Formats: sequence, C-alpha cells, structure tokens
Amino acid sequence: MLFRVDPTSTVPLGDQIAASVRRAVAEGAVVPGERLPAARMLAESLGVNVHTVLRGYQQLREEGLIELRRGRGAVVTGGASPHRARLQERVREVVADARELGLTEDELLALVRTALGSS
Repeated sequence: MLFRVDPTSTVPLGDQIAASVRRAVAEGAVVPGERLPAARMLAESLGVNVHTVLRGYQQLREEGLIELRRGRGAVVTGGASPHRARLQERVREVVADARELGLTEDELLALVRTALGSS
C-alpha cells in the first residue's frame, strides 16, 4: 500500500494518512484482515512524527475501518467496505467544502437533512 503526504497542503498530515487508507480500501487494494504498517515504521518512511500517523489511524478506528490492537497494530476490519470508504471520503470533502464557504455546523446539517428529506 502506498502512503503519500503533501507537507505543503492545508490538509493536516494525519488526515492525509487516513485518506490514503480510505482510498486503498475503496479501490480494493486493502482488504479486511490486512495489517497496516506499524505507526513508527510509517512515520519514519514519510518523515513525520509517529503521533501524526497515530492521529490518522485513530480517525480510521473511529470510522470503523480499522482496529488498533496492542501488539498487532492496525488491522482493516471486516466492516471496511469499498462503498463505505468512498462515502466517508466524500463526506469529509463535503465538510471541508462547507468550512471553506464559512458554513456553520448547523447550516451544514440543515442542508444534509433537506437532502435526506428529498430522497
């Protein structure tokens, strides 16, 4: 699996790492049960702090895409489907766009509720 980060991007490095994993799951390059690189090893290869990698992995854990196990590291969960990973990535893009436009959380949620109601 290929991880890339752009230190000049406005997107935090941890978010970029999480996005790399989401993309790999969405493309089917990473499958449930597969282990991700150890945080320390990945941090060294990317030239970032280990806590940056751990922040990205923590996001993925909160999304249900990976499990973090002491001694086993990060493992892609059985619930990690390509469709879910793509959707999560698109939701993050929508949130980023809303922030750029200066929308509040309530305004964004109102837009989502409206879209859900019109389905």
